[in-house]
Amino acid sequence: MYNGTGKASLKNIIVFSSNCDIMTDLNITNLGTDPFADTKEGVSNEKESLIHIRIQQRNGRKTLTTVQGLDQKYDFKKIVKAAKKEFACNGTVVEHPEYGEIIQLQGDQRENMRQFFVKTGFANNMNIKVHGF
Repeated sequence: MYNGTGKASLKNIIVFSSNCDIMTDLNITNLGTDPFADTKEGVSNEKESLIHIRIQQRNGRKTLTTVQGLDQKYDFKKIVKAAKKEFACNGTVVEHPEYGEIIQLQGDQRENMRQFFVKTGFANNMNIKVHGF
């Protein structure tokens, strides 16, 4: 309601809102189960199973490849040891407070790591997400 002064008075707003026939109680009882229950499980499992391979620029032409999202059942130090030997680079396992254990390799090893995971059977191409330029 407008009182002519350029402002709506609080008393008129309360009266107007109490006179409206707006349904405020949305009680839906015909849905006995959660229709999104199966999709919630699928999304969480899909997100957990993704392996993210990223590249970080250090200084100049130096880059660092990081791998996160591997299952905790694997021995990361053995994976790093095999990758270091195969790609002739240095690497380490770093503990991150938010993401857990992360594999770091020197240089741009994104495509090499993707092929390594597919070849060894850690993951298929659908579960690997390669980030970077």
